[in-house]
Amino acid sequence: MSDRRVLVGRFGAPHGVRGEVRLQSFTEDPAAIGNYRPLSDATGRRQFAIKSLRHVKDNVFVARIAGVDNRTSAESLTNIELFLPRAHLPAAAEDEFYFADLIGLTALSMTRAPIGRVKDILDFGAGPILEITPAEGGETLLLPFAKAVVPEIDVAGGWILVVPPVEIEARDETESAPREENPS
Repeated sequence: MSDRRVLVGRFGAPHGVRGEVRLQSFTEDPAAIGNYRPLSDATGRRQFAIKSLRHVKDNVFVARIAGVDNRTSAESLTNIELFLPRAHLPAAAEDEFYFADLIGLTALSMTRAPIGRVKDILDFGAGPILEITPAEGGETLLLPFAKAVVPEIDVAGGWILVVPPVEIEARDETESAPREENPS
């Protein structure tokens, strides 16, 4: 777990001509990104130190970055994702998890048979979705990351228990509905 890196933010467009850049934070407390070190790019080769943050809205800030003092330098940072070693993050509270800790865990059925491995956790705004690569091959499973679907997680043991939701078959609207006989 200690060699894993966690995505904590992303640089946006430059702000002004003095090297400031927009920064979107993905941390629970958005301003906490200013305290984390070392921040690096996806390769881990480039490191960034945040000198100051100015809140814009929600999880967006205008940031001053060490060594970036003009618009051209700030433009070169656009869309760079910022990562932090997992070991530098605080421990998760009970029943809370860092998505990075879940990736790679074995997904087990209620009978404890392997279903597959957690490939990723996706979030498009309606809540997190587990992406599971099936053990037997085939199409990736996408399941809501909710207590009803994932009732048990053992990060140290390397597994999650998965109870897939019951599929609901919808009736084709072109099919005629059964008619009730009128007894009168």
